[in-house]
Amino acid sequence: MNTELKFLSAGNQSLVTELGNTINNEINQNIRALTYSIEKNNIDGVIELIPSYRSIMINFDPLKLCILDLKKTISELYLNLKSIDLPEPKTIEIPTLYGGKQGPDLEFVAKNSKLTVEEVISIHSNNIYPIFMIGFTPGFPYLKGLDQRLSTPRLKTPRISIPEGSVGIAENQTGIYPIKSPGGWQIIGRTPIKLFSPNKLNPFIFNIGDNLKFTILSNEKEFYEIEEKINLSKENSI
Repeated sequence: MNTELKFLSAGNQSLVTELGNTINNEINQNIRALTYSIEKNNIDGVIELIPSYRSIMINFDPLKLCILDLKKTISELYLNLKSIDLPEPKTIEIPTLYGGKQGPDLEFVAKNSKLTVEEVISIHSNNIYPIFMIGFTPGFPYLKGLDQRLSTPRLKTPRISIPEGSVGIAENQTGIYPIKSPGGWQIIGRTPIKLFSPNKLNPFIFNIGDNLKFTILSNEKEFYEIEEKINLSKENSI
């Protein structure tokens, strides 16, 4: 294990556990393993875990858990990471309609990459993307594995409102906007899949460590058929 454990104070109710200062597979796998280990051990006083690329913010109740005891427990769990048997990651297909009104920046990405629109779609949809982090908005997946040919600068002026389900590229990353929000990513398509359902017991359809695979929708009709099925399913579950 080449990562180094480091604790950073974040107030009297939060502790940041840092495992490195770069974004790479080994550190992110260790973050995933440590997060899983903390969850499985049900540490009394731990309220919430917020993992990132290379760190975990641990929110805790200081009336139940002393920060020194928390650090000791985390250090012990860290030393045993190699023995953690992580769940097999899921690969979740994300049907995506590329271009047109659902992907207004697709042509710019193609031009910037010196590729055709069809080549951009093919390259983007042929990769499998591990989820390294969830954040920015609830359920926003930061994905590893974007082909460097598609690396594109962010918008110079962020949009005030981006529709939920929008698939974007920013620099060397791709991701999906799970809710309507401002944003500066280049939007190349959109999925009808609901990534975030706040009324469900498990509001997200994936976790860090899972994989996403974008699949190509041929037209608007396919997009709206899937969206309608999802909305009907949501209504029937109420």
